[in-house]
Amino acid sequence: MEDLIPGLPEEIGLECLIRVPHGTLPLLRQVCRRWKQATESPFFHHLRRSAGSFHHLIIFIEARRAARRSLRFFSSHPYCRLATLNQSTGEWAPLPPIPFYVRHPFFFCIVASGLHLVVIGSLYRDSLTCNDSVYVYSFLSNTWHLGQPLPGPTRFLFACAGSPDNQVFIAGGHDERKNALKSAMVYDIAKDNWTMLPEMAREREDCTGVFAAGLFQVIGGSMQKRLEWSREAFDVGEWRWRAMEEDAVPEEEFLRTCVMGGLGRIYKCGVGGKMLLVKEGEDWREVAELPEDVRGSPIMVSWAERLMVARVESSGWPSAMFVLEMKKGVAIGWRRVAFPKKYHGYIYTACVDI
Repeated sequence: MEDLIPGLPEEIGLECLIRVPHGTLPLLRQVCRRWKQATESPFFHHLRRSAGSFHHLIIFIEARRAARRSLRFFSSHPYCRLATLNQSTGEWAPLPPIPFYVRHPFFFCIVASGLHLVVIGSLYRDSLTCNDSVYVYSFLSNTWHLGQPLPGPTRFLFACAGSPDNQVFIAGGHDERKNALKSAMVYDIAKDNWTMLPEMAREREDCTGVFAAGLFQVIGGSMQKRLEWSREAFDVGEWRWRAMEEDAVPEEEFLRTCVMGGLGRIYKCGVGGKMLLVKEGEDWREVAELPEDVRGSPIMVSWAERLMVARVESSGWPSAMFVLEMKKGVAIGWRRVAFPKKYHGYIYTACVDI
């Protein structure tokens, strides 16, 4: 077997490869068969994380309007674009466009799982019918491919979350007749197939999904108690749903701003959208006061010991973005993040890929 890098011991060659920037990984795969095998190995990416060579990427998906006057049809329909913000370097970069879009969807979900982004479902703007398409982006190959369609019934406004093990979980939502659903399923990216999960205890629509410590949690969306912090959690190891505690929540927008952070923490906005709260164990506590520019019901995304909040105007254009630096769950301070004008557009959602 040939060396990874001629003239260097195997372990030294591997140490060199794990330190390349993440954007270079697609090029490494094309050098030779050995480098392709190495970069596609889970052990390779484990070493990258252990060596601190990985980058935190925040993924934004925007809806933008075509600027060319000749495209009159498209001028009244948004097109979708994905962009990344590298938190390690502060650099913004576009991702390749999804090549399979032939119509203009909205209400879609985008989640990160392993070294993939998965865009699932939507509602067609022209006919208001559900789209069951699945689009998968690989950071290793820098390409998109079509996945197996979402099993029926077609749905939107469902809970969705990705696990680190190349799996995407979905639960609840509306069908095309606006009936709330309690069915759930999981998508295996590597095998490109869907597996049905046991049904939830109750129907849930317009709910939030988070994944942590082997649990897929579905939060809110109860038809009978819409304004309660009600949760169900699917235990992947035991392959069953667990009932979880319910807290009274006076504001529905709490559920819309809920995100899962590091070490099993759950973040949300407080009453009036002025305070940031965190749930550790059974109790909620205040972490920090939100900057005035992002108060209300901001978009939030968390990774490691940081939390990003972004506020959009009524027109859908981002107006402000801040990152909260923390240490052991204690807030250190807010840092404003520049949002380049060329990336302005309506932000549907955001997620983290490492």
